[in-house]
Amino acid sequence: MNSTKMIILSAFAAYLLLMIVIGIVYMKKTKNSEDYFLGGRGLNAWVAALSAQASDMSGWLLMGLPGAIYAMGTGQVWIAVGLFIGTVFNWVCISGRLRKYTIAANNSLTIPAYFENRFRDKKKILLLVSSIVIVVFFLVYTASALAAGGKLFNTVFGIDYHVALAVGAAVILCYTFMGGFMAVCVTDFIQGTLMLVGLLIVPIIAYFMLPGNLSGILDQSGVVGGSASYLNPLMNGERPYTFVEIFSQLAWGLGYCGMPHILTRFMAVKNETELKKSRVIAIVWDILSLGAACFIGVIGRAFLFPEVLGENGAASSESVFIEMISKLFTENLALPFIGGLFLCGILAAIMSTADSQLLVTASAVSEDLYHSFIDKKADAKKIVNVSRGTVVVVSILAFVIAWNPNSSIMGLVSNAWAGLGSAFGPIVLLSLFWRRTNLAGAIAGIVSGGLTVIIWDYIPLMGGQTLGSATGLYSLAVGFAISTLMIVIFSLATKAPSKEITEEFDRVAAMK
Repeated sequence: MNSTKMIILSAFAAYLLLMIVIGIVYMKKTKNSEDYFLGGRGLNAWVAALSAQASDMSGWLLMGLPGAIYAMGTGQVWIAVGLFIGTVFNWVCISGRLRKYTIAANNSLTIPAYFENRFRDKKKILLLVSSIVIVVFFLVYTASALAAGGKLFNTVFGIDYHVALAVGAAVILCYTFMGGFMAVCVTDFIQGTLMLVGLLIVPIIAYFMLPGNLSGILDQSGVVGGSASYLNPLMNGERPYTFVEIFSQLAWGLGYCGMPHILTRFMAVKNETELKKSRVIAIVWDILSLGAACFIGVIGRAFLFPEVLGENGAASSESVFIEMISKLFTENLALPFIGGLFLCGILAAIMSTADSQLLVTASAVSEDLYHSFIDKKADAKKIVNVSRGTVVVVSILAFVIAWNPNSSIMGLVSNAWAGLGSAFGPIVLLSLFWRRTNLAGAIAGIVSGGLTVIIWDYIPLMGGQTLGSATGLYSLAVGFAISTLMIVIFSLATKAPSKEITEEFDRVAAMK
């Protein structure tokens, strides 16, 4: 390994060491399960906002989205538009009501526990079903983050993908295992800041180093369909977008209502005043980061030319941000340590999602399954220990799923996002805003939403093709619609909620 790579590696080592130190600090402050899972509901505005957004975007923001735009053009921007709309809706409409309702519903610490308490599910069916959904789809989601980490280390240092996968998984496991929710949120705050700085500075520097600046971007040589097609958001490569394709990309925004690792941030905010500040911070962060990520894809194509990623043995298009940083800070500016810090921004995006997913999965297993079904008398210390054991097991399983170096980050994220969004999004929304929603509707909604995505994406029903491949329609759009319909039908067809449930709903609705 040459001296430049050693300097970059030192930046990575310093960053990873800081994450582990944070885990050690918060391990000493974790005294009970509420501390471990929700940080004692004590998040301030900045930590809540940046940790929510950082855990939301993952390696997809710095690798998947720029890579899609680099390869296919600005037509891939519709996913970013859908996610922005979903982010705004989630913070403005869901966050405040969910925080109040989880407190009113027996101080629920997890999303499955909220469902159980909200609908007075004495048989714990909701708890069991929703916990299984979380474990299944978060395994895939966590695997996508680990795969992104493996590709990052492999591209930058030439380290074997599987070795790199193991290193990334070990560090994430370490601080999540030790510090719990607050360690995850504080590290996510640092990671969210680092991601935003890298996203803003790298494309700006690349733009001013590009011959011709704006004309260099407008003259996209060698792209599919030519410059006019590449820079037209209504074109998908060399052909016009269909309505189904644009609708499917916008449908990504529906997923926000059902993402447990994002929703728990709303539940953990200190008070309503801090929550209002968080909304503004999160929305501004989202505008800047999504816009910059799209710009990276476009400017990266011009900046790296004549090399074309994904062709002739070159790195895949998902490595465009990595390649830009390497070319800027090692070849042109001779600032490898600064380049290493920006590369840490990609690692930050990966880690901020994986740690949150590990923690939510651990809470589902330890609090919702173990405590509720196996050992109802378990004390707080035992629950936390079970949770830490779950973090280890889930990390190993996700590591196995991510073993294939050719796995697509975008594909893994897409499937997991659809599954969680379809299973939980409609019931979270209706449980907060529709008084008539009942237990039967909730069970039907979660089961139908999750199963729809599995059938749509994984079972070949049309001439050897899945329904998703045959129609081009994103499974989240279908699953969300079917889940919503099932909730309404089953709620209206069965017994209305009890007076106790409706009175609680009315109290929460009346809170200011």
